[in-house]
Amino acid sequence: MESNTRRKKMDSLAGINRQRVILVTYLIAAIDITCMFVQFSITPYLAKRLGFDTLWFGYLQTTVGVIQLLGGPVFGRFADIFGARAALSMSCMASVVFYVLLSLTDSTAMLFIHKLPTVAMHVLPGTQMVVADLTEPGKRADALAKLGLCFGIGMITGSSLGGTLSTRYGETCAACVAAVGSFVSLLLVLKFIPKDTKEQRVQEQSDKSRSLFNLGDITRLMKYPGVAKTFTVKITSGLPSGIFQVMFSIIAMNFFQLAAEQNGYLMAYFGVVQMVMQGAVIGPLTARYPESSLLLLSVGVASLVGLAQALMANVFQFCFIVVPMMFSLSMFNVITDSVLTKSVPSTDTGTMMGLCASVQSLMRTVGPTIGGFLYENYGVPSFGYIQCAINAAVFILLFKDRRSEKHKE
Repeated sequence: MESNTRRKKMDSLAGINRQRVILVTYLIAAIDITCMFVQFSITPYLAKRLGFDTLWFGYLQTTVGVIQLLGGPVFGRFADIFGARAALSMSCMASVVFYVLLSLTDSTAMLFIHKLPTVAMHVLPGTQMVVADLTEPGKRADALAKLGLCFGIGMITGSSLGGTLSTRYGETCAACVAAVGSFVSLLLVLKFIPKDTKEQRVQEQSDKSRSLFNLGDITRLMKYPGVAKTFTVKITSGLPSGIFQVMFSIIAMNFFQLAAEQNGYLMAYFGVVQMVMQGAVIGPLTARYPESSLLLLSVGVASLVGLAQALMANVFQFCFIVVPMMFSLSMFNVITDSVLTKSVPSTDTGTMMGLCASVQSLMRTVGPTIGGFLYENYGVPSFGYIQCAINAAVFILLFKDRRSEKHKE
């Protein structure tokens, strides 16, 4: 009886229905990223108007990083226990509250308070879980890469929309538009996302007995074969580039001497390059080559990108570096997320995606402190040299590990 029920549930997600759910999931991700970049175009100017200096703006970024670092794994656990619809609904509702509070922000205290809902704002990891659950393991990397394409679309649309709305109608209007966008995402979740997307669902009694806040239930995923190694690579190799991204607004303003409008054009260029990489490059590569080879390639390219960043002298040179940089970042994130979700049971993909999201939150937490120290004492080239050295070391270790595995075979 139970097996028949499970078969019926998966039949309802098969064929065109399953594909429709995935397409709507992509749309939800694109809307969420668009709203996020609208917010990015508001917050720095709002903070400056409220008297924030660079130090206090760094504190604000760190606060968000800490909140999301704590919320990411719990959100993933919530998604595994209560299902995709409940998790994404909670995230979209938290986003609505976040943007409404942003529209009402008129003091320093409110600027910090409006960040509190970010503890539940994990739409992107939620959409990654849905896509991972509804795709075959062999096609998972390509499907996750298309979410990166949505990120590029959202980056371009959100940056342009946010700047235009803020300039012409004010920051409050831009925040309200973002709130409406998140509400539309909520309606899409309630209408199209199934209650549960898992092929395998543990028994209801077992679900209830597994605590949402049980740290052991979350960290036990590291005991699965290959998970701890891949997760360590994700943190170690990704940290230098993460610090550079956190500090990029300062680098663009002080090192490249870019005005706000020029910085917006550069961000749009980032989005276009990422769209090309995610839509036209990564998918075909993941279909043709093994993930271990592509992971090795992305780490090697990241090392060379770091060396190029250390030697660059102007924004024109950086525009050339952006192409391999976006390739390595996109490939690295897609492959590590794909490998990690394949390494755990389907009942735990949400928790795993929450842990992956926490890596980004960790970078936003420690990035401003480490990045600020490096920038003030050693300058922009230090970011590149550190990225080059760390990724070269990771590349050598991965290469040796791969050779030893081949010899065992």
